Amino acid sequence: MSSFLLSTAAGPWPGDPHDADDFRAGRSEETGHDEAAHDEELHRRLKAAVDAVDAPDVVLAVSRHGRRTLYCGGTGPPPPTPRQDLRYELGSASKTLTGLLLAQLIRRGMLSGGEPAALCLDPSRRRIGPAPVTLAHLLTHTSGLPALPPDFFLRALPVWHTAPYARYPAERVIDAFLRRRPAPRPGTRWRYSNFGVAVLGHAVAAATGTPWEDLLTEQILRPLALDDTALHAHGPDTDAQGHGKDGRTPVPAFDAGGFQAAGAVRATPHDLLTFLEAHLEPPDTRLAGALRAVRTPVLRRGLGHRHVHTTAWFRHPTDGGPLYFHGGATLGQQAFLGFRPDTGTALAALCTRRFRANDPFVSTAYGLLAEA
Repeated sequence: MSSFLLSTAAGPWPGDPHDADDFRAGRSEETGHDEAAHDEELHRRLKAAVDAVDAPDVVLAVSRHGRRTLYCGGTGPPPPTPRQDLRYELGSASKTLTGLLLAQLIRRGMLSGGEPAALCLDPSRRRIGPAPVTLAHLLTHTSGLPALPPDFFLRALPVWHTAPYARYPAERVIDAFLRRRPAPRPGTRWRYSNFGVAVLGHAVAAATGTPWEDLLTEQILRPLALDDTALHAHGPDTDAQGHGKDGRTPVPAFDAGGFQAAGAVRATPHDLLTFLEAHLEPPDTRLAGALRAVRTPVLRRGLGHRHVHTTAWFRHPTDGGPLYFHGGATLGQQAFLGFRPDTGTALAALCTRRFRANDPFVSTAYGLLAEA
């Protein structure tokens, strides 16, 4: 069984936003000659990475101390809309926005994170048990819920290769949660759960009386000026076309069904860099505190507690400081988001091919960020 340790730092959950292990991104001291050499080397590495990913469309977007470089390519013909201007499906990387949203709602006093999710969804409940599943449990994957509802596969099987999540709307997600008794006991084991984060979205919407999409727009997208980020596909002129494992067969745009909070976001590379840059240098806005809070470790698990998580990111150590990242995949696309405060580097990697065995996408993207 995987062990873990939740943060018990004093102060508003998720703990003290000032982490002694973090480093504020500095400003570049490179000379013009050094910058030119760095740019040449970066372009060489990005080209090699695009070739390694082996997908119809690939975008690697890098920001270093606010200076952006985008490299686009792929095995397919260039789409009518330039690759860098399209929205890409983030899949589970959407959870980074979900974590930031909950952190913001907590800092604004709208929620505490300790609310029982069942009471948020059904206030008429008189009994919730001695160990209820809280919003914090759902966000940190410690709720005891499985990766997906027990009857998900049965309902999704007829459309498994086209729209499995669309067959499981919000009402079914909520009903499956309210009927299920989580096991093991909430807060005792880490288990990655799209089901849990989907429930979180519905519980937060119910507790605040605001639809999830409106919450995300008002609290996160609008303050950060993420104007090209959305929860729904709008068409071929704005959204990248996904492909199957063969890199040739088109697949429909991803429909998250009742799992919006777990994986519905799609965004352009530039919006993603704006989002990541805000984590490196929190803007002087009402979101600054939440952006710092989601860099704070709240959970350590595994042998020696070597796996570290925040409320929004996986966190790995490097020689210079922590590296934060999250990946995601849909039926026909993949995404990798990450940033390193010690080098002031952010990376958004995107491709339009379904994940396959021994897939090079995540390792290639992670390597680019780790070696920055």
